[in-house]
Amino acid sequence: MIRALILGAALLLAALAPAYAVRPDEMLPDPQLEARAREISSELRCMVCQNQSIDDSDAPLARDLRLLVRERLNAGDSDSAIRTFLTARYGDFILLKPPFKFQTALLWTGPVLIFLIGALIIFLRRTRSDSASPSSAELSAEERAALAAVLASEETARPGGS
Repeated sequence: MIRALILGAALLLAALAPAYAVRPDEMLPDPQLEARAREISSELRCMVCQNQSIDDSDAPLARDLRLLVRERLNAGDSDSAIRTFLTARYGDFILLKPPFKFQTALLWTGPVLIFLIGALIIFLRRTRSDSASPSSAELSAEERAALAAVLASEETARPGGS
């Protein structure tokens, strides 16, 4: 029983570990260059998967991009030069966190605008419904008499009513 629990815990921990798609034949022999390559590729979007970085994707294009990043690192390019090269080739879409500029302004401000528009709609509907609802004014004398008649008739209609 204890062995099964330990095995289950080990499998759970293995499932929670990050899954990298980088293959051993792609890795650079220099640990510092490999760390830079991993950092850069974790910031680049897989053009096939679109919700994964190229570091996490198994797509052939992601592999090609990982190899390209490593080639550029071996050639002596800086991290920013590699990002600039890839954005010139694929556009800002390749970056998982695109920069804030005129072309991407709607991308960055869109969620806030949608939230504000939704909050405004809710606010306007509430204020309109409050003004359209009948006020809590006192009952008129006729309404009180009618209410008393209804309550009296209900009391007499109850079985065992007093």
